[in-house]
Amino acid sequence: MSADQTSWEAAVRHLYRDATAYIATGPRRHEDWTLDVLALMARDVPDPRGWARVDDAEENPERVESPTWPFVAHPPEYVAPRLDEIDRDSAENLLLALTEGGCTLANLQYFTESPDELRAMARTVLARYGDEATYHTNVSKTGSAPGTLDFTRKALGYNPMSVFTEDCGLVVVSDTEVGMFWNFNDL
Repeated sequence: MSADQTSWEAAVRHLYRDATAYIATGPRRHEDWTLDVLALMARDVPDPRGWARVDDAEENPERVESPTWPFVAHPPEYVAPRLDEIDRDSAENLLLALTEGGCTLANLQYFTESPDELRAMARTVLARYGDEATYHTNVSKTGSAPGTLDFTRKALGYNPMSVFTEDCGLVVVSDTEVGMFWNFNDL
């Protein structure tokens, strides 16, 4: 499956319409891709394909003081150990869980589409990065097998990267691009 600009942007805009989200893709320029993640957090790089970016904090006055806001400016050695690799199925579920605060699949009930239709949108989003991409998150679910996120588990954990009380995200890394999908929740 591949994604074109129109289908990818439609999926992103629809899935994250009610989220406080940051969705951005930048070029992968470093072997240590966390450096590319930091560039995305700082909004230092454009989308290499010119595709849409969702930045709900773009107009926030806090950005004047800190261009990375709501992300905290951390060094790569802080960020890297807080992003655990997960499998593609978990990444797909996580994209859906990020559509609202709380990082849960329960929010799918607020969409008019069926879960299968929503999963097709998540697959469209991930298709941009190809079959060889890797997936990394700051989210954990206690009791999940290593490399997975079991959304039937109740206990949510996360390693915060922002000023908010909860932020959950997914980083997708390909040979040429790094994508960030983040949701912020100020409980």
